[in-house]
Amino acid sequence: MAVVPMLALAGCASAPSSAPPARLGLKLAPAALGASISVQQHLKVERGGRIDELDVALQVEPDAVDMVGLAFGQRVLTLHYDGRQLTSWRHVMLPSQVKADDVLEDMQLTLWPAAAIAQALPPGWRIDEQGLRRTLYLGAEPVMLIDYSARPRWSGTVVLQNLRYHYRLTIQFAAPDTD
Repeated sequence: MAVVPMLALAGCASAPSSAPPARLGLKLAPAALGASISVQQHLKVERGGRIDELDVALQVEPDAVDMVGLAFGQRVLTLHYDGRQLTSWRHVMLPSQVKADDVLEDMQLTLWPAAAIAQALPPGWRIDEQGLRRTLYLGAEPVMLIDYSARPRWSGTVVLQNLRYHYRLTIQFAAPDTD
């Protein structure tokens, strides 16, 4: 479904004890996306010489976000967020580091408009968008780079580099049906 869920697969790591919290706690309203979308994606996460892949179906409507993640044709993760409550299901074999809150946050950081994200960021964080590149900062330090191959953000290829946790997520969106 979402590109961002795989981010969580690759990127959930404990922050050093002196570091700010690992997650921002973002929970933006589905309507803040500004569009209704239904997309399929292929996610590839690279970290520490390991590559994990996942197919995702994502649907965002003004009142809800729904996502299903598949590995080897088997459902491994589902997520439903109505703007107030997040519910999820995960396959017992899915790594315990994959948390629904992280998946939702990563999805929103990648797909939602930068202006909506900026309004919800905690103090010390900021987001900048120049052309087809989005950068998330903590203070003056870049934490995440997101590069888009096309507009809208949910088309083409998206490459997210997490500089804090040293992983790379490549999201390939399936071409829409033209029937």
